[in-house]
Amino acid sequence: MLAIYVDADACPVKEEIFRVALRHNLQVYLVSNSRLNMVVDKNVHKIQVGSDSDAADNWIEEHIETGDIVVTIDILLADRCLKKGASVISSTGKVFNYDNIGLAKAMRDLRTHLRETGVAQSYNATFSKRDRSRFLQVLEEMIQAIKRRS
Repeated sequence: MLAIYVDADACPVKEEIFRVALRHNLQVYLVSNSRLNMVVDKNVHKIQVGSDSDAADNWIEEHIETGDIVVTIDILLADRCLKKGASVISSTGKVFNYDNIGLAKAMRDLRTHLRETGVAQSYNATFSKRDRSRFLQVLEEMIQAIKRRS
């Protein structure tokens, strides 16, 4: 059965995920290193893992199945999930797939190198209403496509 796994610590679209999952009667797993102080529906499961930096990623990778959806901005986790047959979407609505994950990893490595050498500073774009809207649209389309294939 299709489920949604969320790399939840820094995810700005949890409420949107809940609404879409409720409409489709899907299980949601919010996986985080820290305690999530929020009231959730019976179909939403809060999973708190250890403080190790890869603990949430490892938990998600161990539990996803082919056809599940993962919501993350972590490119390395996205790559791991794609290899297990999951669909992956970022909180801004970017879909990670076999065609773009290699470039995404290379750009991640380049940005890390530029920050480490002092050539560039860290920069996180502001999350916008447009990002939220695009995420909702792409998540709905992804769920519909997966249901059609089943």
